[in-house]
Amino acid sequence: MNKVVRLAVMGALLAAAVPALSATPVTLTVASFPDLDRDIKVAIPLYKKVHPEVEIKLVSRERVDHVNAVTTQLASGTGLPDLIGLEIGFVGRFVASGGLEDLSKAPYNVNQYQNQVTGYSWAQAKGPNGDQYAIPVDIGPGTMFYRKDLMDKAGVTEADLNKSWESYLAAGKKVKAATGAYLVASPVDIKDIYIRSNLKNGEGIYFDKSGKVIVAGNPRFENAFKLAKEAQDAGIAGNIKQWTNDWAAGFQHDQIATQPIGAWLNGHLAHWLAPDEGGKWRATNLPQGAYASWGGSFYAIPAKSTHKAEAYEFLKFLTLNREQQLATFKEMDAFPSLKSAQDDPIMSEPLPYLGGQKAREMWREAAKHIPEIPINKNDGVAEDIINDQLDQVVHQNKDIKAALADAQADIERRARR
Repeated sequence: MNKVVRLAVMGALLAAAVPALSATPVTLTVASFPDLDRDIKVAIPLYKKVHPEVEIKLVSRERVDHVNAVTTQLASGTGLPDLIGLEIGFVGRFVASGGLEDLSKAPYNVNQYQNQVTGYSWAQAKGPNGDQYAIPVDIGPGTMFYRKDLMDKAGVTEADLNKSWESYLAAGKKVKAATGAYLVASPVDIKDIYIRSNLKNGEGIYFDKSGKVIVAGNPRFENAFKLAKEAQDAGIAGNIKQWTNDWAAGFQHDQIATQPIGAWLNGHLAHWLAPDEGGKWRATNLPQGAYASWGGSFYAIPAKSTHKAEAYEFLKFLTLNREQQLATFKEMDAFPSLKSAQDDPIMSEPLPYLGGQKAREMWREAAKHIPEIPINKNDGVAEDIINDQLDQVVHQNKDIKAALADAQADIERRARR
């Protein structure tokens, strides 16, 4: 962070109305996971300048280990950190655990800040009662990353990729024939982005507002499965799972031509997935004018935290301080959830990894079109069941309607437990 930004952070913090806190030295424990833990590392030296009495201990575990540890700690009420970093896929589960502070209530009254934060992400941290249990720190507007050089070689234009879902698959066949690259790493990628696209305000991915499963007979799932199956049958979808060594190798060795996902992938591609492929990639909107949310991170305070007041001050610094949000954005490309940070000139800077494209402007606009998407504690369970049924469709030719009916029944059964 440069000196100007650092001074701005200091000024903003000193001007803020900070509640009286204990003068006694306090050690805050923050539990997080890669790459969100870098957010804390950026914040620590800045925060200590205005709160020298607060030491911050970061406990970072791999994503699955982090989730398991927090689950155990919330259940037992022991060994809890003071602040927890949460990935969107687990927010519903932890909210439902009853182990998080209700930030809607006094002394927090966090809803006073709602209009400062991207609307759809704020809604993702609400419980069934409408109360707020976490605050978003970054968001994941959906986008389509694509290899410009491979498209040129195949005679495929950007318009071919996003005119419609059908033109997207047709383009993939040209790319595969001309370059050998898969259109997507996996048919799951097509299914995942499609079922997240163009939701209605208040419509969840797998459940409606009342908690009813909305999978069987739903055109959103039927079309997603159909497109994924077609891609698999055409040989334009690989068998490469995300977050595997094969996924990284696919990006590094010209095996993957497009990746529909959250905008945050730009940072991962540039920093560690395929840093040597800079300049070859571009980003565009999703097919057929679709908008989707994919990813996002949050912070929450355990109800049995021993330093709630100090944890809340640090939580506000991470999520509601413009300069801190921008500092993290510059460090790790985590798209800020704070609206005022989205208006910074950095959003119009060309991105070297994307050949100088000003893609952040496109992602900022996309975020404005994403509706409020309620979460459910069983979203993770539903995702696993849907993926299992999709696997049977694409690899065993199971009928799509039958697969979704089975998925609906299985999700309902698991949700009743």
